[in-house]
Amino acid sequence: MRKIIHVDMDCFYAAVEMRDNPALKDVPIAIGGSAKGRGVISTCNYPARKFGIRSAMATAYALRLCPNLILIKGRMEVYVRESQKIRQIFADYTDLIEPLSLDEAYLDVTHVKLFSGSATRIAEDIRRRIKEELHLTASAGVASCKFVAKIASDENKPDGLCVVTPDRLDEFVRRLPLGKIPGVGKVTVQKLSRLGLNTCEDVRHYPFERLQKELGKFGVVLYNRAHGVDERSINTSRERKSIGVERTLREDIHTLSECEQLLPGLFEKIQKRVHSYESRSGQAIRIKSLGVKLKFNDFQLTTVEHKHTQLSLPYFNSLLEEAFQRAQQRAIRLVGLHISLAENTPFEQLILPLDTTI
Repeated sequence: MRKIIHVDMDCFYAAVEMRDNPALKDVPIAIGGSAKGRGVISTCNYPARKFGIRSAMATAYALRLCPNLILIKGRMEVYVRESQKIRQIFADYTDLIEPLSLDEAYLDVTHVKLFSGSATRIAEDIRRRIKEELHLTASAGVASCKFVAKIASDENKPDGLCVVTPDRLDEFVRRLPLGKIPGVGKVTVQKLSRLGLNTCEDVRHYPFERLQKELGKFGVVLYNRAHGVDERSINTSRERKSIGVERTLREDIHTLSECEQLLPGLFEKIQKRVHSYESRSGQAIRIKSLGVKLKFNDFQLTTVEHKHTQLSLPYFNSLLEEAFQRAQQRAIRLVGLHISLAENTPFEQLILPLDTTI
């Protein structure tokens, strides 16, 4: 029986800021965005969440929910440093670590002999050390498979532990709302609801062939998850799929010419990210396609992406022209560039600035 731990830091960026400035501890704070209401929230602390504020929320809306919200630009270099310290703690227990982001990771402790092989006690000790050594809190889930461990880590947040033992796994999974399963987003939840599927119990009673027909390959995945099956192993070398940069503007712009003026700066940034990544990984990336993203003043997004194997400012410019044709008189609040990578490009966490407002 495998023993998987999912560790998830509690409001990580905000927690670091509260630790370093105790005056912020009991007031609503959010990382990202700008005081003028542009951009989006990266994360927020629990006092802010009481007002309904969530990550990826538009800053303007967050400020309407909580006018006294304190916005912090964020210090990515500090968060990276703290994340590395957390990884060092993980490495004292196992080499089988799959980072998902700066603030969460899977650990396989199946063959760890510490604490007589108790995954529960290992998870407790990891959380203790994070609190004592870094003065931050983490929540953890323990289970025999990855997706259950990830869901469990959210059960007793913040600063909590949830253990789903093998004899409890079936009961735990059976009652799960489908929206809690990783990979099941809002659109999929709506589609499943139209089929009368709201919990894993519902999926268990739904004809497998119909599930496949409605959801394709994901129907197989969902069927397995609903039965508590997840055979995925810990992936210690994930593949990067893309690299991107974007800018949220202080004031909306309206013309193609204004958009084009932003491209050289964005192109320089994406070049630097590519070169930085290649230096760290020791390998050259292989580009599959280039893309341009625009967000309009009604918050609708459009993306144009075509095959192209070299970084090229003129090619990005041609993509921008194609994307701009979709504006249909709408103003533009964000311009972004991205490259999609060919398979077998080694993965490394892509670190983006928290506040891309200019």
